Amino acid sequence: QVQVGESGGGLVQAGGSLRLSCAVSGRTFSTNAMGWFRQAPGKEREFVAAISWNLSTLYADSVEGRFTIARDNAKNTVNLQMNSLILEDTAVYYCAQGPRYSIANSQFDFGSWGQGTQVTVSS
Repeated sequence: QVQVGESGGGLVQAGGSLRLSCAVSGRTFSTNAMGWFRQAPGKEREFVAAISWNLSTLYADSVEGRFTIARDNAKNTVNLQMNSLILEDTAVYYCAQGPRYSIANSQFDFGSWGQGTQVTVSS
């Protein structure tokens, strides 16, 4: 069974940076897409970024150019580098494993979710 765990959240001022990390157990990591989603208070969970098994990437328009997703198949980890953070980036960020040999941006295509890590951007 795949287990997913996020880390790296915290409090940061607007304009600052944070790096989220996600560790994944199991032998399917290298063949599956990985994604980051977020959920702000009172809002639905939304797509942030995804990376495929062969390093193709997708980003939400709201984070394009500010966030970068990367994976390390040797370490079974995927990171989300978040720069130029704005107040609207405040949310719980979730990592999840996506489809095999493909990429997606719908949460319904992702399983094996982590517990989430809180990111709070202050003014």
